[in-house]
Amino acid sequence: MSAVLEVRQLVKRFGGLVATDRFALTLGKGETHALIGPNGAGKTTIMGQLTGELMPDSGTIAFNGQDITRWSTPQRALAGIARSYQITQLLEGFTVLENVMLMVQARLGHSFNAWTPVHRQRELTEPALDALRLVGLETRANDDVMALAHGEHRQLELAMALAMKPQLLLLDEPLAGMSQVESMQMVELLQRLKGRYTMLLVEHDMQAVFSLADRLSVLVYGHVISCGSPAEIQADEKVREAYLGDH
Repeated sequence: MSAVLEVRQLVKRFGGLVATDRFALTLGKGETHALIGPNGAGKTTIMGQLTGELMPDSGTIAFNGQDITRWSTPQRALAGIARSYQITQLLEGFTVLENVMLMVQARLGHSFNAWTPVHRQRELTEPALDALRLVGLETRANDDVMALAHGEHRQLELAMALAMKPQLLLLDEPLAGMSQVESMQMVELLQRLKGRYTMLLVEHDMQAVFSLADRLSVLVYGHVISCGSPAEIQADEKVREAYLGDH
């Protein structure tokens, strides 16, 4: 597999706290990799460094062979890194379709044509509808975004990420706050996307993680204590002691 993401010796400190301790990770094209660990392990801090929201104190991040360690968040997004957030980020007052169209517009880098009604601009509507079809929300395209259920909000946020045509999807707790039925639907959706996209997943639902991930990295106090297949991680005694327990 060719490497889409290569992280080497990443370090991030907040005062005397070492939040990221020489973190290393390699993601191959089409791989689904899960980053797991107890609360406070530093998973969100790592996600922030991968998106450019936080700058590391040392170490490197390479995307498709190019050093992006000091790139801004918009630069990374336009290069093909898309993130879904633990707390859903949607624009109220817009329809489902319009939320996705705004992401298509951002990717294409042009303004709306003032002389053409926005829903007739096919270069925006068609990719947006394609993204909604991927997540199963095409029938809700013209609904107000706030009319959706929580699980549908998460589906929409994923559609917005997909509209950026990403080469790497960073998924920060995609099952957060979902009912059991909604969680099952999201897992099925992510399984359909497996292989088509390279994905890094942070999630506390271990059943979902083990069903989705090709490999897992276990993070404790900002440091990876183990990396391997789901079977290898489940059999690792130090992982069971540090995090999995009786999972």
